Amino acid sequence: MTAVPAATAPTALDPRTRRADFPILDRRVDGHPLVYLDSAATSQKPRAVIDAEVAFLSNENAAVHRGAHTLAAEATELYEEARATVAGFVGATPEQLAWTSGATAGLNLVAYSIGNATLGRGAPASARFALAAGDEIVVTEAEHHANLVPWQELAARTGAVLRHIPVRDDGTIDLDAAASMICERTRILAFPHVSNVLGIVNPVAELVALAHSVGALTVLDACQSAPHLPLDLPALGVDLAVFSSHKMLGPYGIGGLYGRSDVLEALPPFLTGGSMITRVTLDRTEYLPPPQRFEAGTQPVSQAIAFAAAVRYLDGVGMDAVHAHERALEQRLREGLRAIHGVRLLGDAPAGVDRVGLASFDVDGVHAHDVGQYLDSRGIAVRVGHHCAAPLHARFGLTASVRASTALYNTADEVDVFLDALADVRPFFGVGA
Repeated sequence: MTAVPAATAPTALDPRTRRADFPILDRRVDGHPLVYLDSAATSQKPRAVIDAEVAFLSNENAAVHRGAHTLAAEATELYEEARATVAGFVGATPEQLAWTSGATAGLNLVAYSIGNATLGRGAPASARFALAAGDEIVVTEAEHHANLVPWQELAARTGAVLRHIPVRDDGTIDLDAAASMICERTRILAFPHVSNVLGIVNPVAELVALAHSVGALTVLDACQSAPHLPLDLPALGVDLAVFSSHKMLGPYGIGGLYGRSDVLEALPPFLTGGSMITRVTLDRTEYLPPPQRFEAGTQPVSQAIAFAAAVRYLDGVGMDAVHAHERALEQRLREGLRAIHGVRLLGDAPAGVDRVGLASFDVDGVHAHDVGQYLDSRGIAVRVGHHCAAPLHARFGLTASVRASTALYNTADEVDVFLDALADVRPFFGVGA
């Protein structure tokens, strides 16, 4: 199911006109035109994003919230305008969006804040998050390590138990198992909106309903949905969510932590220092309200401004159009992979299951890294390895796979070039008939 169904048919997206906005797509690799199918790892950047960061650094560069001079005032205004723009893109208010250095940092922030609440830190309202021995944190078998390892560490520090909702053979989350697992002991449910290995859009509403029925906190990894789907986090009902700029046409080094207002207000801070305080003495400190409470230190000002430019670019294209375009590419990609002898798709769920434009697969008799190097020799960039999801690969009996992932700038012709090259892999390595 999609996150936010389109009310009307989206305007068709023409990737050929969009490609002119991305300078790197003019590159050639080993004499071949670049076919970039690794956007799930990091997306390419349009000129509008590059120009926005350069323009700020050239004209308004200054520390925000710290100076009375003209440049500081201009920088602060641009910085907070960027927050409002990015917050609006996910349906939030500016007060509900804290900047982080990325989604991984956002997830660690939440886990460590809950750990601090367990230690009795924070306002009285923070006690609602405190964990005790025997409390349960529930994740899925499809997690990126960034939404698994912080919870492992939190469980180890607090005595909580970490449990895992299984994934079916077709890659979908086992909702029956989730319903039996989520119970009065469940305090946190963390899960991906879209699997970064399988591309499947998970049933957010059903999982949130299960968690909220027992009073559990929900944490959504939206890294692979924010670039590809219309996204309204408050409408999804999640308590907290993270997403990352560099996967959605923006710069590196910045991401967003969304939180319901009451949740952010109750969470104690994680990182401490300058910029997030109201009063400091040698003995104690009082902290600012969210989101500044979670933004200690020097701010990612140029990155926030460029991130806002990326969001405006996506809004200009239209997220319904982006999803429709990438869904068509995904169907072409998946159908083509099924037709190649010796290729095994991971999580090949039925056609009715919604997806974004990525697919991971194994080539019988050829290691994923060898597949990737062969494709690279043909100018095709894909991801190889376990994609920071080793447990999910183990679930499918693998240590590594090849992942091809699309974005709004990819064309059907590029998918065909990739499929033609992949069909040559096993013959090149002398494997199979």
